[in-house]
Amino acid sequence: MAKPTALNQNSYSSLPKRQVVLTMAGVMLALFLAALDQTIISTALPRIIADLGGFSQYTWVLTSYLVATTVTVLIAGKLSDLYGRKWVLTSAIVIFIVGSILCGLSATMNQLIIFRGLQGIGAGAIMGLVFTTIGDLFAPAERGKYIGFLSGVFGLSSVIGPTLGGFITDNFSWNWVFFINVPLGILIIMLFVFFFPHIRPDYKKPVIDYAGITTLVLWVTPLMLALSLAGADYEWSSPIIIGMLALATVMLLAFLFFESRAKEPVLPLWLFKNNIVSISSIVVFMVGFGMFSAIVFVPLYFQGVLGTTATASGTFLTPMMLGVVFGALISGQSLSRAGGHYRLQGAAGIAILLVGIFLLSQMTTETSNAMALMNIIITGLGLGITLPLYLITIQNAVPHSVLGITTSTNTFFRTVGGAIGLAVSGSVMTNTFPAKFTEGLSPQLTSIIPPDQLSAMAENPQALVSPDALTQLQGLFANFGEQGVMLLQSLVDTLRESLGLAIGQVFTVSFFILIAALVISLFIKQIPLRTNHGEGDEPPSPPK
Repeated sequence: MAKPTALNQNSYSSLPKRQVVLTMAGVMLALFLAALDQTIISTALPRIIADLGGFSQYTWVLTSYLVATTVTVLIAGKLSDLYGRKWVLTSAIVIFIVGSILCGLSATMNQLIIFRGLQGIGAGAIMGLVFTTIGDLFAPAERGKYIGFLSGVFGLSSVIGPTLGGFITDNFSWNWVFFINVPLGILIIMLFVFFFPHIRPDYKKPVIDYAGITTLVLWVTPLMLALSLAGADYEWSSPIIIGMLALATVMLLAFLFFESRAKEPVLPLWLFKNNIVSISSIVVFMVGFGMFSAIVFVPLYFQGVLGTTATASGTFLTPMMLGVVFGALISGQSLSRAGGHYRLQGAAGIAILLVGIFLLSQMTTETSNAMALMNIIITGLGLGITLPLYLITIQNAVPHSVLGITTSTNTFFRTVGGAIGLAVSGSVMTNTFPAKFTEGLSPQLTSIIPPDQLSAMAENPQALVSPDALTQLQGLFANFGEQGVMLLQSLVDTLRESLGLAIGQVFTVSFFILIAALVISLFIKQIPLRTNHGEGDEPPSPPK
């Protein structure tokens, strides 16, 4: 292992090709590992709940991972700017492996939730820093194709995650969903230790912004918890949700106060004086809003409205993710080869995403599977073109000394945008579906079905996704003979139509958010992509 060198413009460009290739291999494997664990657990959760109990804690297994990932990404980005990428990223892999082992050994749901949070800490650092490393290894003019490859890896891992999780659970045990991370993680650590360039930033004595880190954690954690739990586990008006949102607001104000005065802030506010950074952050936030809505509600549409099985409904996300992979590869290659016209290309990507979301909003019970598949492929293509592009854009616009935190900021805004998008979408769904269902019921159905049962169906259309719930309904109409069969079919049709209209309303909200994103993206400053690792195009200077 070579001794660390001080960071300068030529430190990375002078690395041997073999070292660059092996570093890239480690980075791609690390991203694959972290992204895989976001989805691989989904098909294993029913078996986990059967073994450990705690059905009421089902969502917390996912929530703890998401919250920890979101909180960590900014902190890891800043630490890598202060201490260098190598050991921060290697430490993240170690934390992830330890979390994986402990998850696999969990004997209770509470243990699993805590250890999933530990996993999320490692995953958050990984997801932010792998893209930062691309910014280290390659000049902005070359980054497009390599970030496209990483985006492809991310999409691929998301596609195979549920299938792999189901295979491991069925053929081994759910514990191996976590243990499988260990050998791959050890390989990544070896690649990082021996080949990852140890280039340290030129800081005489790094200063840790403890006040900023503390207020960041106390701001983001209650915010993400409130957005994840409201509408599902708690009412929006419940004291616990209001309390968490109030705490998040107070801590955000405290965070801004400390960051404006810190010597080395965890998130330098002066960065947002840069037109490219500020506009890109807003656009990525809005795209995240639309992206997460599509990922969650597309399977629900296929299962609840078109009547596919639960397994089949999940597989319909595969074409969208393949669209993301293809779009990311196209986006990266064209950006590198066509002169770096990111403003035009970004607008084109958002426009394609808009078309996809609009087509999704127009789907009904009469929409064919083939047409629905085409719509989600278009949506995935737009996402794939858009997401890596704005990452390259902001990396090109800032000094190399803040590359880590700037790259992590991109991931942070996308994740928070997604969380807010899900919260808003859930509220739209819960407000729209009952009204449409009540309007669509025939007088015969309202007279036969007990009011409490109608109210339950208006809150949750279980009959569309649960065979047991449908069987109960069949029993309700069994005494009406042939007329009962017709009435039952009428009820199911009403449920499907109402659900389709509600999901369409969700996509309509995302559509208008993305229109705003398209307009805002046109105001981003266009500057040439650098051909070296220089300090960027007239970046704002940090305050003295």
